Amino acid sequence: MRQNKEKLSNQAVQSYKIKSQLIRKLRTRFATYGYEQVHTPAFEDYDTYASIQKTVNKDEMIKVIDRSGKVLVLRPDGTIPITRLTALDREINGSEQRLFYIFNVYGEQNSNGTNKESTQAGAELFGNKRPEADAEVIALAVHTLKEIGFDNFKLEVGHAGFFKELVDQANLVENELQQLQELIQSKNLAEMEPFLKQLQIRDELQEALYAIPLLYGNPQAVLEETKAIIKNERMQEVLNNLKDVIEVLTDYDLLEHLTLNLGLINNMHYYTGVIFQGFVENIGKPVLMGGRYDQLAEQFGKAMPAIGFAYKVDVVLEALKQHQLIKDDNNPPLQIYYVPEERRNAFSAAKLLREQGYAVITKPFAKNAQQAGILFQSNGRVIVNGNEQQVETNEELLNLAELATGGV
Repeated sequence: MRQNKEKLSNQAVQSYKIKSQLIRKLRTRFATYGYEQVHTPAFEDYDTYASIQKTVNKDEMIKVIDRSGKVLVLRPDGTIPITRLTALDREINGSEQRLFYIFNVYGEQNSNGTNKESTQAGAELFGNKRPEADAEVIALAVHTLKEIGFDNFKLEVGHAGFFKELVDQANLVENELQQLQELIQSKNLAEMEPFLKQLQIRDELQEALYAIPLLYGNPQAVLEETKAIIKNERMQEVLNNLKDVIEVLTDYDLLEHLTLNLGLINNMHYYTGVIFQGFVENIGKPVLMGGRYDQLAEQFGKAMPAIGFAYKVDVVLEALKQHQLIKDDNNPPLQIYYVPEERRNAFSAAKLLREQGYAVITKPFAKNAQQAGILFQSNGRVIVNGNEQQVETNEELLNLAELATGGV
């Protein structure tokens, strides 16, 4: 029983360590692009989300009532509170803001229908709506996937405005729109054709909608194919915007990781421009999702363009395990033993080594125990892994620490 408990404890420690290493990589990479970390409270006012239409599923939010009777929710996403935080900052007046967050969100449901806690790591760029801003955020997402260790991955890039414009022309009711979105997302062309024919819309509009799932693949080729279904000036503007973003991404040398997908229409009420999601090979769900959401800040009283994305950290960890990219860095702490009269010297050595980044545990020396590490013996002798060594300087102590921990 004790061994089982120790095994479970060790697994929990190792899992937390692996997740911490991933979060550290994400934090470091976001910072190298000039993004600064912010945090928001775990409990948010329910009204913050109830007043924002068609974003978070309010039925899945975890609600509590505080002592005053006010309804609160456990933070269900990262973008909305970060946007509110930025919009309400009086010192920000049209200036660019690069912010990132790494925290837990609540309310997404497991397959068994129970609520769960998960970790999001997101980056948000406010105050810039140029194609260069879109490309920078996509480049950061790609760079981070590489940093984590993935080689075989793709970012699917689309645009919310293209499909919206066609739908506006079709004048569909809610259930028709929902069914059409599902058919496009699943690329179900067999059922899509009869569905479109039953709608009271022009033939050329049917053809344009039917073509959307097929507009998928090499960015340059898809941009060329899309010209054939441009119906008005607004659609041409969308196409021009996509072309500009792809042109900037070409200068980032990222096209090998990108697929243009005009059938990418997730959460169309939320996004206003470029949208994207990232997939890792053999993982059937996206590890990140993002896009431009220029109208969200208006619901907090400020017009402020924005684009961002969020990693699903737990999905990334699942992908790392499946691709066997988790390195075993579980090096045990360095053990420093001492006889009573050498305790002061042992503590001094431990302090120096900890300042150099070593994990160190100090223990009194016990005879007949297996001693692997550094032993401060009487008469100033130092034993390292059973062999007597000389140590008179800090440099020699660091060399002994490398030797004791298996370093070269």
